[in-house]
Amino acid sequence: MLMSASRSGLVVVDLQEKLMPVINDGQKILNQTSVLLKAAKRLDIPVIITEQYPKGLGSTEKQILESCSSNAITISKMSFSAGKNIDVCSEIEAWQQKGRDQIIVCGTETHICVLQTVMDFIMKDYTVFVVEDACGSRTPSNLRAGLKRIQKSGSVCVTTEMVIFEWLEVAGTDLFKELSKLIK
Repeated sequence: MLMSASRSGLVVVDLQEKLMPVINDGQKILNQTSVLLKAAKRLDIPVIITEQYPKGLGSTEKQILESCSSNAITISKMSFSAGKNIDVCSEIEAWQQKGRDQIIVCGTETHICVLQTVMDFIMKDYTVFVVEDACGSRTPSNLRAGLKRIQKSGSVCVTTEMVIFEWLEVAGTDLFKELSKLIK
């Protein structure tokens, strides 16, 4: 199944000030997520940004907040899984009522919050795509283990470029020219 801009919503998991400095390749993850957010903004794709215990881990990284639409919703959570948060679930149910049945997920840490979020979304029968080049953990082995388990759970691992070009569907348009510049 291909991702569709009209059927997608983007969930950005826990890219926070005190967490990102210890994430392996943290700046790359911020950059890739920033590209996704800019494309989502241009294509009017709804976005949820989660923050795990912001009192301890800080707010969402400034680069992420600057890249997203003013309509993006930031939701604090204590459960590792965003899929257990009532506010997140209510928002995703509203997406689904508008025909948005594909959830695109990225963030940290892949083997904890991203994994548990994806598993809960799958258990609720959502179609979930995980953007592996926009996900991270403190160690490469935890990242690999998380992605492996995510794939075995029934989610599809994709890349930032796959998401954007599937959202675009065709080349040669002004929108294609604009968004393809985001990919360097």
